[in-house]
Formats: sequence, C-alpha cells, structure tokens
Amino acid sequence: MELSPDKNELSQALAKNTLDDIPSPNSNAKKITGLIKQGGKVTGYQLSDHTMIQKEEAIALARQGGILGVGIAHRGDTEYLKSIPDGTENNNLSNLPTVTTHE
Repeated sequence: MELSPDKNELSQALAKNTLDDIPSPNSNAKKITGLIKQGGKVTGYQLSDHTMIQKEEAIALARQGGILGVGIAHRGDTEYLKSIPDGTENNNLSNLPTVTTHE
C-alpha cells in the first residue's frame, strides 16, 4: 500500500515545479545572505563571503553551481533566482534582509 505524500511534501513538490533549473551546488558554493534592491525590486545579492553581485551575475553563478539553495525561474522574459523549497520559511530569499551598497 502506497502512502500519499503529506501536505508539506506536496506543496514543496509543486513549488519546485515552478523552477526552470535547479543547479547542483559545488562544494565551495556560497549562500545568498542579503538582497540589493532599487525601487523595491531585487537588482543584486550579497553572498556569504560578503561579495555583492548583480542579479544577472548571480543567475550565471547559480547555473555554474556557485550558489547554494537556489533555482532559476522566469516571469515573462525575465529570469530570477528563487529559493529551493525545503519546508523552512526563514531561509527564503524574500525573508532575507536588504543590504545597502556603497557606490
């Protein structure tokens, strides 16, 4: 007899289906620790080594396995990073602090 997945597993599976690509992280992959925003929109990310990179660079780095815990999704023609669902809300990108750049 097969058991049906619990609600949490089902919602995680559905959320993963919204991702176009889930790259396998390298052993030295970094975490995203902060968001860089302009006008309320995410334009870049702060990584766990305190490096700040633009959104496009982050997508390319994630594709190469350089960022841990993210997948790549799209809205229209725009690609963006999205947390890989793991049942924990506090590590979602939308819950990360906004960081200021010193430009």
